[in-house]
Amino acid sequence: MSRLIYPYRGIMPKIHETAFIAPSASIIGDVEIGEGSNIWYSCVLRGDVNPIRIGKNTNIQDGTVIHTTSGFQGTTVGDNVTVGHTAILHACTVEDYGFVGMQACVMDGAVVEKAGMLAAGALLTPGKRVPPGQLWSGRPAKFMRDMTQEEKDYLIWSAEHYRKLGQEHKENT
Repeated sequence: MSRLIYPYRGIMPKIHETAFIAPSASIIGDVEIGEGSNIWYSCVLRGDVNPIRIGKNTNIQDGTVIHTTSGFQGTTVGDNVTVGHTAILHACTVEDYGFVGMQACVMDGAVVEKAGMLAAGALLTPGKRVPPGQLWSGRPAKFMRDMTQEEKDYLIWSAEHYRKLGQEHKENT
């Protein structure tokens, strides 16, 4: 089955051979996807204005939109990151083991630092930072509390779970 992978201005996306790209995902332009990562159904990664970089073993779940804007370095998502269903990442950074909940939005210049957690439905406004080990929630997002050990363990579990699930889908779709 063909994937929706397109060049833009002569730049073709670079996708590691072990990554899973769902058949309905659209990957456009200056996008790099790392080893063992998975881009789920109906996602759009549009690297037309600036680059999008996705690290290793990262999962971008169904319906997520990732884009950039001029005046920023692009959108960077680190290794072992979980981005929940229908999230929006726009000209931002999510560091290694970061977590962005379902329907959350991370805006221009905002950063979810290493092992930081942005709750489902949260809006991280431009330039804000979620520090390591903190849970932020709300619209606009604010510090709620330090993460529990169970939540920290979940970040590791989620990355590994989706890496395995992505490989199953790669072999069976």
